[in-house]
Amino acid sequence: MRLNLSGVERVVVLGAHCDDIEIAAGATLLSLASPSLRVHYVVCAGAPARQAEAVTAAHAFLPGAQLSFALHDLPDGRLPGHWSEVKQIIQDAASTLDADLVLSPWRGDFHQDHRLLGELAPTAFRNALHLQYEIPKWDGDLGRPSFYIPVSRELAERKVELLNKCFPSQHSRDWWTDETFLSLMKLRGIECRSPYAEAFHVNKAVVSI
Repeated sequence: MRLNLSGVERVVVLGAHCDDIEIAAGATLLSLASPSLRVHYVVCAGAPARQAEAVTAAHAFLPGAQLSFALHDLPDGRLPGHWSEVKQIIQDAASTLDADLVLSPWRGDFHQDHRLLGELAPTAFRNALHLQYEIPKWDGDLGRPSFYIPVSRELAERKVELLNKCFPSQHSRDWWTDETFLSLMKLRGIECRSPYAEAFHVNKAVVSI
């Protein structure tokens, strides 16, 4: 089955950390970007320097889109200990923009910060298509996604270029390589017969006929 997201007008993107969204869904954002698109960009944890990277990245990956931001400084790795604050952040995001598309981490993610957002997002967004993204990491928790967004070679390479440009603070990490990002997109592309792809988990979807 192939669905068309060309009618998406209002998007809420939720990230636990300041590079989660672009690592997982950067090509999707580049595909959706247009002057008519409204995007509310939410990050739960991040020091000021990292928040500045996130703002730069949002403008780079969503050129021309109408952006609003809710950037918070909860402690990295400790979001479950701030359950009430995270719950309020997500509820505030739902009140800020009546989204028709929501991007959040996957609720099956082994990282506790990611998993909490994946668990809480559906409680606030009930009328939007909710795509839960995947993030490659040491935990080895990549699952079997069911929703694919095909990505051309040019778009995949543009995503990696912008990741490197927008997040210089992460370059020293041993996993931060072009191969990391391209290889996951290539694998997901194989699964949907595309040069590359980004993949998501969908808990519930309604199809209009």
